[in-house]
Amino acid sequence: MFIRSIKVPSSSGVVHEYVRVVESVRENGRVKQRVVLNLGRRDTLVELLPLLQRFLQGDTVAPFEHDGPIQTLDASTWGPMLVVRHFFQQLGLWQILDAGRRWPRLLPAEDPDDDWPSRVLALIANRLVRPVSEHALAGWLETDYVCDRLGRRYVTRWKRQGRVEVDLTVLQRWYRTLDHLVLNKAKIEVALYKQLRDLFDFQPDLVFYDLTSTYFAGQGPAALAKHGYSRDGKPRNVQVVVGVVMVAGWPITHHVWAGNTRDSQTVSEVVKDLTKRFQFRDVVFVGDRGMVTEKNLDVLQKADGDWGFLLGMTRRQNPAAEALIDRIVEDRWLECPGGINTEEAHEKQRTRVQEVTCDRPGVRVFIVDSDERRAYEQRQREKAMQRVRVGLEKLQRRVAKGQVKAPAKIGAAAQRVLSRNHGQRYYAWKLEGGQFHFEEHPVNLPREKKYEGKYLIQTDRTDLTPREGVAHYKELNEVERGFRSLKDPIGMRPIWHHCERRVKAHIFVATLAFLIERMLERALKDARVPLSAQAALTALQTIRHVRFQVDGQERTGVTPGSQRARQVLKALKITEIRPPAPPGAQKTTM
Repeated sequence: MFIRSIKVPSSSGVVHEYVRVVESVRENGRVKQRVVLNLGRRDTLVELLPLLQRFLQGDTVAPFEHDGPIQTLDASTWGPMLVVRHFFQQLGLWQILDAGRRWPRLLPAEDPDDDWPSRVLALIANRLVRPVSEHALAGWLETDYVCDRLGRRYVTRWKRQGRVEVDLTVLQRWYRTLDHLVLNKAKIEVALYKQLRDLFDFQPDLVFYDLTSTYFAGQGPAALAKHGYSRDGKPRNVQVVVGVVMVAGWPITHHVWAGNTRDSQTVSEVVKDLTKRFQFRDVVFVGDRGMVTEKNLDVLQKADGDWGFLLGMTRRQNPAAEALIDRIVEDRWLECPGGINTEEAHEKQRTRVQEVTCDRPGVRVFIVDSDERRAYEQRQREKAMQRVRVGLEKLQRRVAKGQVKAPAKIGAAAQRVLSRNHGQRYYAWKLEGGQFHFEEHPVNLPREKKYEGKYLIQTDRTDLTPREGVAHYKELNEVERGFRSLKDPIGMRPIWHHCERRVKAHIFVATLAFLIERMLERALKDARVPLSAQAALTALQTIRHVRFQVDGQERTGVTPGSQRARQVLKALKITEIRPPAPPGAQKTTM
């Protein structure tokens, strides 16, 4: 037997040398080498060799004892970064980013060969672990072991300059990484889509599209930062609108618009982009009721290929919707399969659907009746009615006491009360003999009760059953769940940037982090590990990279982590938990 080594390049370009014990054997008259034992990576063996020699010589002292003291130099969180690197490699992002262009207008002091793909990896990991701004990134780099593709750890260079506490040269490298990234967004998204399609073997039959908004902490860039309908409950803050397209549960592209952009104004651009960049031809566009305009339906019908639509319909202030609901026939309801919420409910919650006749040629309409939705909308209505009733009763007492006398002032006060909590939907009022009277609205309130629990879906697909239509439309909830993940755990909000391209790059980093979170969630589900992605990332923080001295010699190691962390690594089939060994003496980088 004798020793042999083999050099194996990883997907990130780092070459590791592995040591083997082999023996010569004769097979069919020829001499071959057969592997007897794999000893592991050479750099690891070098550290273990002194201990191994003592153990083999019969030393009774435990293998990890030593003559001098152990001094711990550093213990940094490594587990989340390890897993993000795993998915980064699985998605082929090293190769995709390496093939990208660089931002052409560099400052004189900037390195034109900076390893920006490694910085993108770090920014994505930060979004998933502890989302902070590029300025605040320095603090995270001190607590977590974040390294480039060669294994060189990113270190912070503290240097106060005005309000900035880190070296501006180093900070500029992270900002420039955003510039490189957003410059290549179009090609990166297409490449990732192809990689996802190969990894998970799906076809783009349904395209799910929805929008959200996210606000600025400050003024933001003038072209994007506008006041509009805030989905964050921050109407005083300027914002941007973000639209995300998902296929088979995966986010494949996103768009960013000014904060005052209406939902319906975005559809045309999205459809054209999917047709041109992704070559989508035979798909069904699934969107919420805010997308529905005659112009958008015309765009879908005229798009290249065979595009169909499955869209919600607005109920209120829509006489056509009320007329369609009036066409319901009670004995024609079809029961729909229940989801997880329905199965876990103490009382059975039905979801029913029926198709009703639509007056528009080529369009089918499904009316859905949901017990769960009805209970929610009834609770909301009752709370709103109670608030409005309290306000109207106060006004009634003020009028009775003579505190408000002029009819115009009484009418203005009543309008103010009704404008809150949608009071005009529930109550009507009148002034008789100088007295203020109110009652439940004889027309609007019955209409509200008729709407409760019901929503409408329209489609032009003739091959879609009503039950299938409901199931596909409910999948829009996945996009909405994705928005919640983007905004809260991944920290897309608030946005601090003042430059338009960096705002877009910030959102791109968040969506890439969202994609990796989805991949982690999928892997855990496939392995039947009962952890959410965020719970798994928390457990992985128990895996630490440790740097210590033994007898004056510096060594490194990685702790195995908690039981749940090891469970996650097993689900992902990650066996090599050490970071890449940095080349030579280059242990760190800026």
